Parts: sequence; C-alpha cells; structure tokens
Amino acid sequence: MEKTNIKILVVDDEQGLCAGLQEALRREGYVVDAATSAGDALKLLGDKLYNLVISDMKMPGSTGLDLMAEVRSRARDTLIILMTAYGTVENAVEAMKGGAYDYLSKPIDVRRLRALVEKALQFQAVVAENSELRLRLRSGTDPGLLIGESAVLRAVVTLVNEVSRSDVTVLIEGESGTGKEIVARSVHAQSQRRDRPFVSVNCAALPETLLEAELFGHAKGAFTGAVANKPGRFQLADGGTLFLDEIGDLSPKGQGDLLRVLEDHAFRMVGGAELIRVDVRVIAATNKNLHEEVRNGRFREDLLYRLQIVPIQMPPLRDRPEDIPLLVELFLDQFSAKHKRRRKRLSSDAIQLFLRFPWPGNVRQLRNLAERLVITCRESVVELVHLPEFLRDYDRTTVTFSVRPGTPLAEVEKLLIQQTLAHVTPNRDAAALSLGISRRTLQYKLKQYRLLDGDAGSE
Repeated sequence: MEKTNIKILVVDDEQGLCAGLQEALRREGYVVDAATSAGDALKLLGDKLYNLVISDMKMPGSTGLDLMAEVRSRARDTLIILMTAYGTVENAVEAMKGGAYDYLSKPIDVRRLRALVEKALQFQAVVAENSELRLRLRSGTDPGLLIGESAVLRAVVTLVNEVSRSDVTVLIEGESGTGKEIVARSVHAQSQRRDRPFVSVNCAALPETLLEAELFGHAKGAFTGAVANKPGRFQLADGGTLFLDEIGDLSPKGQGDLLRVLEDHAFRMVGGAELIRVDVRVIAATNKNLHEEVRNGRFREDLLYRLQIVPIQMPPLRDRPEDIPLLVELFLDQFSAKHKRRRKRLSSDAIQLFLRFPWPGNVRQLRNLAERLVITCRESVVELVHLPEFLRDYDRTTVTFSVRPGTPLAEVEKLLIQQTLAHVTPNRDAAALSLGISRRTLQYKLKQYRLLDGDAGSE
C-alpha cells in the first residue's frame, strides 16, 4: 500500500514530543494526526479509521491501556504501539497481553520508531492478504456463502442440504443476481462428487452453431480446422457436475440434444461415430419462467419436467431485506481485504436506506456497491453522503406522509407502522428491523392497533 494511504495517530500528553513524532512520520510519507489526550484521540477515532495508533502508556485520566481497549473494540484491525518512560518487563508484558503490537521505551529512538512502524504495517498487510486468501478459498465452494437469517433463505439452505445427498437433476430459478451459481456450487461441494470437476456453461453466450460442439465435443475432421478430437463439456464433467446456466436461452435443437443425453447418459461427438457414455450430474439455472416459455412454445415441456425433478427457487433480495446487514458486512470485509483497505461499516442511516431500497440487481448489485464503497469512501463509517446518487434519489421519489403537530403519539405510531408495511416492505421481520423494534413488539403493536385484518401486510 502507498504510504500516502496509511493513517497513523500519535497520542501523548507531552505536546512537544507528540508534535515531533508526528513530523518525523510525516517525513516518511504517512498521513499522521496527533492528540494530547485519550479523549481527543477517541474523537479522531470516531471520524477516521487508522492503520496504527502510537500512544503513551501513562497519561492523565485514561491510560494508554484504556485507549488501546477502546481502539480494539472499535476497529479490530488497527494496530497499537505503546510508549512509556518506565521500560520494565512488567509493563511490556501487560501491554502485549492487552493486545499491543509492540512496545517502545522513552526517550524515543526515531530510527527504532520508523523501523517498528514499517514492521507493523508489513504485518498488517500480511493479515489482510491472509483474510483475502481465506475468502478466496471459500468462494464458490463454501455453502456458508448463502448468508442470511431470513426464513426464505433458510428454506433454500435446507433444500440444498437435502438435494446434495442425491444425484437428481436440479433446476434453480430466480432473478439475475440472486446467487443461482452459488447454489449450484454449494450442491456440488456437499455432494459425493465434490472431488470431481464442476464445469459451467452459459447457454445464452453460445450461438446454436457452436453449442453442440461445445457440449459434446468434436471429432478430428468434423469441420474445417478440426485437426484433432476435442472433448466437450459433458466429457470434461465426467464423474462431476455440469452447470447449465441460462438454460431458458437454449435453442430448440440444443434442447432436443440435451434431453437425449439426460435420458440416455450417452452422446456422439460432432462428426464422430462412437457412442460416449458419461456419469454427469446436471444442474440448470434460469431467470425465466420456464412454464410460461413452454406455454409460448419456446421451451420443451418434456425437457422442463426432466430438469425440474427438484426445483430450487432463489428469492430476490427485496424479499429478504433482513439479510442485508449480514451481506453488507461480509462484502465490506471481503473487499477491504482484497484491496488492502481498512475495514468499513455503514452508519445506521445508510443501513436503513439499504433496507428500504428494492435492489433490482439483487445480491450481485449489493456486492458491487460494497466494492465501490470500499474503493471510493475514505472514511471508516459510510454515511448517506457517501452513497451513490441512485440510492439517495430513491428516498426522494418514495411515498412520504406528514402528521399534524399535536397528533397523539399512538396515532403517529399506528400510521408509521401502516406506511412501513405498505410502502417499505410487507415482510414483518424486515419491517420490524426497519422500525428498530423486535418482531414480537411489532406483532403486539399490530394487535394493539387492530392492524391484523390483512390490510397492513403479510408474513
């Protein structure tokens, strides 16, 4: 990381020493702030996220150890170096047990300080790289990436666990960006085929002229330029799983060819005479309503029933807004590690806007926005002002209501609950989260205000 992106906070009640250390580190290219008390330091820590805090251990009021405990509770990745004029073993042990990265004795040797700062930042970079590596190893293979506590997502996870124990064909349906490929990979990762290949094909990206050769391979001499046999995706996936994404865009001929393979578990290469048998589990996905496609004559009914032995419906993000805070935290951590940036969190106002927004691009849109915020927001807390215009504009175009001064609080509360369920989300778990109350409290309020007649929203 560039030194100009490194933020350091120096804390010491000796103003001259504090200013001297600040200047010495600024000459190294770092961004350095200074505070002469733990209270002033905490104010700065509330506004910025620092890579490193260098604090005196003995200060009037709160000590360096007190400050360190507060720093660690707010920003677990921030490293702390403590300074003291009492360079005893006991102090050093106490500081290290409290979570200090290291310890400096006064008077401060500036060369030692520079070397220790560089060493601490190198350690921090390694930790970030390891976090990124762990996330990369998990991606695409860990069913835990189906993050959320909503009932609809828990139902999906339960079905994925059940389906993974068998070899049945699965059809995953859902809007674009809901995580259909993650579900497919999760099924494969938990199945008996986990050590065999997972091969993915985007049916919408292949023209009909290339689809047959892509799926089944071609024999030498099958067409101009075919100088050798080339295996297709079915052969590459033998023993494992073949994921057919956007199956609804498969051409009529491709649908017929796929149906035969699913029924016979055998095929011939393009231009080949030999019958090739494979052991492949097929998982398909689509963002189209295939029953409607069948009614309109664009998809084979027999193929639909062959694919839809077990259907899995991925819910759109707007139907599980209570999962948004968990997803945002996951993505912010992931991209902070990837781009070697300090961890960020959303302010309560930003979270509330995220809960209200309908997310037409679903989880993919949320994930992309989290990466954008990691890159563009320089502060540790993402406020409304840091959010893109399309999000901030959403509140300006949504329904609002007003109340007359002097209106009884009970009437205001009743109206707020009605409007939230009608215009923010009909889901009571999500509505309770948006209102800042528990589900049980919301249920009590609905009963109290006689809003349980079906007009206020549904489960």
